[in-house]
This record gives sequence, structure tokens and C-alpha cells, in this order.
Amino acid sequence: MKTIIQKVKFKAQPKELFDIFLDSKKHTLATGGKAVASRKVGGSFSAWEGYIKGKNVAIVPNRMVVQTWRSGEFKSGNHDSVLVLTFEKVSGGTLLTMTHTAVPDHKASGFSKGWYKHYWEPIKKYLAKK
Repeated sequence: MKTIIQKVKFKAQPKELFDIFLDSKKHTLATGGKAVASRKVGGSFSAWEGYIKGKNVAIVPNRMVVQTWRSGEFKSGNHDSVLVLTFEKVSGGTLLTMTHTAVPDHKASGFSKGWYKHYWEPIKKYLAKK
């Protein structure tokens, strides 16, 4: 199992980024992939037309989201991975720190690139249009 850690600065307030991850409509618009989100601890979510699924484990409004996370490419014997997103106000915006733990070895490299391609870059474009 691998851990992926990425830090990305966005020109947005922490609340705006937090909302993108827990609001179905905003997540869908920001990433381009259909998402169904929940704001409740224990609530289920899916993204990218169901390719990604999981549950909310912990939520600290506008500061942190912890989720179980599983893609359609996980093998049946793979446990869910854990995603931790933190949102820190910094000069000029928000520093998002993403820690994705328990990622199956065979998926780590692709997921590491995928976070940028399917999340960070599209979210930056979405925010720039607002």
C-alpha cells in the first residue's frame, strides 16, 4: 500500500473548496464528472459516474474532510483507501493538502497523476470562471 500526499494552492476561500467536495452540483461542475455527495458523517458519495465511491468518516466544516475511498479499479481483496483533505487559508487563497492513504500499489502512480488531471486542474479552471 502507498500514500499519496499533494499540496495545491487555489485562489479561493477554504469554504468554496470545501463545498466543491461535499456538494453534488458544485463537484460535478468543478470536475466535469457526475457526483453525488453528502454533507453528513456516515453519508455515502460517488464521483465520476460511480467510478469512485466511499463514505464520509469525519467532517470539520470548511477545514477538513475524511472519507473512505474506492475506485472501480480496486481489486476485490483491496480494502478501501482513506482520503484526508484539509483546507488552510493562506495569502492569496487556500492551501489544500490531500493525503490519500492505503492506495493499492498497482494504482498509486496513476492516482497520483489523476488527482492533478481530474481534480486540481479542472477545479482551478472552474474557479477562474467564477
